[in-house]
Amino acid sequence: MSLTITPVPARTDDPAAPAAGTARLVRRAGIAVAAGAAVWGTTMFLVSPQATDPTGITLGDVGALPFQASLFVLVTAQLRTMATGVSRLARGLLRVEYVLLALATLWTVLHAAVPAFRDDLWLAVLDVFWPLSMLGMFVIGVKIAFAGRWRGAARVWPSVAESWAVVSVPAMVVFGETAGQYVGASHLFVGYGVLGLILALRPHLTGAR
Repeated sequence: MSLTITPVPARTDDPAAPAAGTARLVRRAGIAVAAGAAVWGTTMFLVSPQATDPTGITLGDVGALPFQASLFVLVTAQLRTMATGVSRLARGLLRVEYVLLALATLWTVLHAAVPAFRDDLWLAVLDVFWPLSMLGMFVIGVKIAFAGRWRGAARVWPSVAESWAVVSVPAMVVFGETAGQYVGASHLFVGYGVLGLILALRPHLTGAR
């Protein structure tokens, strides 16, 4: 009796490669981010984030909602393409961002829809998650650059776009409310607006298939 040993064929696929069909998700994320940034940027040009009149406050909140919604799609695309890396920690970073964004968006909805809540302490505590969510996006942008899974402009531009909080907030503190308002609005168009176009037009830079 003879024994024949056949070696296991080597895998030719990359287990860390994004799944098929992710290119469509990346394109949708790009369109959503570009549109969301345009809506919030335009709103910010017209209405100061520091507005104190009820109408201005409501308009500012409503204008921010499409942008926040687009970030959920963006983070999903980043997770599906493993933009921050393949380790559990790298992917966990994106899942934490989901939580921060959810709480920040909840604040926006409540702050816009229920004026009676605006002076409540619990809502002020919830408001902390707005800057935290934006700082989380900045960390993600830096991690994408270092991970190197996205290529070309898609690798570089997230750190530009997601630096919104670390550019706009200091600008408002240093140069005043009006200057900070226009810096923040302009940064949305140059940062997230351009990032959205990159993802919509060149999804293959993310490794998406």
